[in-house]
Amino acid sequence: MKRTLWHNLNLCPEGDPGSTIDDAAIAVENGKIAWLGARAHVPHEITQWPREDLHGTWVTPGLIDCHTHLVYGGQRADEFAQRLAGVSYEEIARQGGGIVSTVRATRAADEASLFAQSAARLEALLADGVTAIEIKSGYGLDLPTERKMLRVARALGERYPVTVRTTFLGAHALPPEFTGRADDYIDEVCNRMLPALADEGLVDAVDVFCERIGFTLAQSERVFEAAAQRGIAVKMHAEQLSNSGGAALAARYRGLSADHLEFLDEAGVAAMKQAGTVAVLLPGAYYFIRETRLPPLELLRRYEVPIAISTDSNPGTSPVTSLLLMMNMATTLFRMTVPEVLQGVTRHAARAFGDEQRHGTLAAGRPADFAVWPVQSLAELAYWFGRPLCARVVRGGETVFERRLNA
Repeated sequence: MKRTLWHNLNLCPEGDPGSTIDDAAIAVENGKIAWLGARAHVPHEITQWPREDLHGTWVTPGLIDCHTHLVYGGQRADEFAQRLAGVSYEEIARQGGGIVSTVRATRAADEASLFAQSAARLEALLADGVTAIEIKSGYGLDLPTERKMLRVARALGERYPVTVRTTFLGAHALPPEFTGRADDYIDEVCNRMLPALADEGLVDAVDVFCERIGFTLAQSERVFEAAAQRGIAVKMHAEQLSNSGGAALAARYRGLSADHLEFLDEAGVAAMKQAGTVAVLLPGAYYFIRETRLPPLELLRRYEVPIAISTDSNPGTSPVTSLLLMMNMATTLFRMTVPEVLQGVTRHAARAFGDEQRHGTLAAGRPADFAVWPVQSLAELAYWFGRPLCARVVRGGETVFERRLNA
């Protein structure tokens, strides 16, 4: 039986800077939190446990990156250069670039190569305080490659100290071999790919890119129906480039989240509120493709829709491996507050992640997964960018990452 009393720390147990405990302690027994609270109130029977002094640092729940495309082959720097020269993202996609170019590179890579490329990106996120991450497929667009991607995602969770949940995004783009036959490809997704991958235990959720350059509302609903028949949770890339009603569709199927949302309208917001669907905002993609239309923050606040923040780490529109940078961008670009963005990478991200019982907050009985920050104020997590801030990551009560930093 392993017991540790982590003490001399300031605690933000629910990711809310307005609800903190100064001079706190966390008692951990066999990987789970046995008790937490003010150090002056540590129960007598715990006071003799082995101690770990955190020297007045701040402790938050481990961060959650709830929307990533972390597993892929190659990169798309040349397309980035095209966009700098004035070519739009949609034009590049219609010319055979965009998602399809990454599909070619991912199909060509073997599992070992995909793992090595993806692991480097994951390691950067773990050093940022991340203890849980969602990883989507969607760069295979055929059964063998989608399987390969999801197997690599599972392997990352086995080899690294992080919880990985996998999302099948077969309906990400139309593969070249199905040009002009989108409905036939949706048949393939629903009737062959999803059943096979789900039976192999590789699918925790299902996602669809519902957009003019993606799939129609009707095609998206067919995928959701196939997921519902198997009891699999759904989420949606919605309202990124236009308002197609994708968020409302996700809400109708009790989706975990609707993501991007720059063109979301009030009807979609109301539907998400009623369904409990989380709004996942992705400032990296907004910044990288030079979007100018802001997500409807005031509507989301008015309807009290939970808002999560994520990296959308992907090669085409958000080649990002820092969740802290996304917190900064969410404050500067979207005008979100520090409490909003911190909850957006903890408790609200846990809902979008699909595992709020284990992640997103610190409480007795939950896993002892937390991040240690040598800062004077939690606002610093959104204030600094380009500077490493996380001093230690603890998962299951064990230190899995440590770095010396000056406060």
